[in-house]
Amino acid sequence: MRSSNPVFSRRGFSRDNGYAGFNTAPQAGGAAVGTQANPYAQPQGNPYATNPYAQQQGAPPQAPVTTGRMTMDDVVMRTGTTLGILIVTAALAWALLPVDDANIGRSYGIGIGAALIGMVLALVQSFKRTASPALIVSYAAFEGVFLGVVSSVVDNRIASGAAMQAVIGTLAVFAAVLVAYKAGWIRVNRRFYGFVMAAALGFLLLMVVNMLFAVFGGGDGLGFRSGGLGILFGVIGVLLGACFLALDFKQVEDGIAYGAPKEEAWLAAFGLTLTLVWIYMEFLRLVAILNSND
Repeated sequence: MRSSNPVFSRRGFSRDNGYAGFNTAPQAGGAAVGTQANPYAQPQGNPYATNPYAQQQGAPPQAPVTTGRMTMDDVVMRTGTTLGILIVTAALAWALLPVDDANIGRSYGIGIGAALIGMVLALVQSFKRTASPALIVSYAAFEGVFLGVVSSVVDNRIASGAAMQAVIGTLAVFAAVLVAYKAGWIRVNRRFYGFVMAAALGFLLLMVVNMLFAVFGGGDGLGFRSGGLGILFGVIGVLLGACFLALDFKQVEDGIAYGAPKEEAWLAAFGLTLTLVWIYMEFLRLVAILNSND
């Protein structure tokens, strides 16, 4: 399954499969639309189902009552573990890596190094066939160091209280999307998925072009991360993050409904962590831009 996060193409509940739960309507003759893209399409059946009769009849697959299947508790526990490690390492980086004039270069260098290591670990996990808790936990630890340093820089040198504002904003988006998803106000289907991924690709391409102009031309590049355009693209980034959360919720819901193996909860935690980090960084950048414009 392709990632709902634009930064990495993580694997979902089955290698080389499309997004779970999409395009499951059967065609005439029994062939399922989008069978190649959907590992749960009927009547092909659920790869985790243990009742072959149910698969042959095209009945909705049911997860067995026995243990070994992913549950919501598993997802919550793994996500809590991953986010907990990220928060602890971020707090340690904030406390132990000062960003005063004498130490900001060293601290920022460590933060960037941690970010690069975290990105490599995330990419390795994305291309693995199965979830690796060690990789996911290590990613969270290094990403936390980066977030701690960046948050400290923004909070202490640009906008006091920026980190707390970004945390509150991230939690608010998470809660709002969860309520909207459970209430059915957000319909996650193939069209929604295609729109979000196209928007994310365009957003990332613009950010890469802006970065290249900034590196080779100096200044703020094309201005996509400063001033009025910076605010606009920050808001777009937060909205994209909210869409990614809806895709993550759909992934978790489908995995539980179709009896994904218990270890797949680590992949769900990994995806949710990536998305929450994305939203937090967009909020932090927004706060920094708004304060620099004062």
